[in-house]
Amino acid sequence: MEKSRLETKVGLFVFIGLVLLAVLMVQFSKGTSLWRGTYNLKLQTSNVGGLKQQAAVLLAGVQVGTVQQIRLASDGKSVTVLLKIYSDFPIYHDARFVIESAGFLGDQFVSVIPTANTEPKLADGADVSCQEPFNLQEVARSAAGFIQRIDETAKKLDASVTDLRAQVLNAGTLANFGTSITNMKLFTEQALNTVRDINGIVNTNGAQFGIAVSNAVTFSAGLLQLENSAGDILATNSGNINQATKNIAETSATFKQLAVDLQAGKGLAGTVLQNPELATNVQTIAANLAVTSSNLNRLGLWGILWSHKPPTTNTTTNLKTPRK
Repeated sequence: MEKSRLETKVGLFVFIGLVLLAVLMVQFSKGTSLWRGTYNLKLQTSNVGGLKQQAAVLLAGVQVGTVQQIRLASDGKSVTVLLKIYSDFPIYHDARFVIESAGFLGDQFVSVIPTANTEPKLADGADVSCQEPFNLQEVARSAAGFIQRIDETAKKLDASVTDLRAQVLNAGTLANFGTSITNMKLFTEQALNTVRDINGIVNTNGAQFGIAVSNAVTFSAGLLQLENSAGDILATNSGNINQATKNIAETSATFKQLAVDLQAGKGLAGTVLQNPELATNVQTIAANLAVTSSNLNRLGLWGILWSHKPPTTNTTTNLKTPRK
């Protein structure tokens, strides 16, 4: 009887110890507590890397939950990660979710990065997007391809240098290049000699050049003085010049009007020009005046008077009386 009671007590003690051990294991393991409230979040990502169930969910470095389940989509292009978050750690909708690693090759976990913490908060069952983890192997493959392209570029560059040496840096090209340098040297020497000759001419004829420059300066000063004098004359006699110009214009207009009157037969000169008989009489009178003036110059006035005798007979001239 006593042995049976002892076995019962031992069994009860072992059972209580196992229960306490299980509770401690749950409390200090990566699992959630049995007495803390939780809510679920669904992460959508294209790759989870090496993330496993029961991995930690850290908010600003503090564990706020665990990875409950990882499900691959039916099309194999996306993964849904179910997170169990403690109720006393609210997460806002603008937070960022990233899958990171503890160290360089450590275990992976879900990191929640808060930003402005603006409302609303994420509710139970909310869908959020997650940034895929850093894939070292993918980076290594990309680096291998990049190194391969660099190697191909180096080979092409080496081939280009070989072609350049074969086509450009051959013996004939180098000889021509040397000849060009020699010709350039000769040209430079000739140019230097020419400059020396010019300097000698300038030094020899420096005095004449100075005199010529002085004469040019004096001539320029004379031109300037002449310009100033002409300006003063124009400024002083501008009124007279304007009046003379006006008089010339009026005289031109008078001569023009006189020519028009002559053409029209106005005045004595116009009448003479328009009447041929009168013009002949005028020419005769002019000829007689020319003879008379010639006789006056040759004989004088008294000679002309004494050379002509008065008429002996009276001649009566019948004058016609004009009709009234």
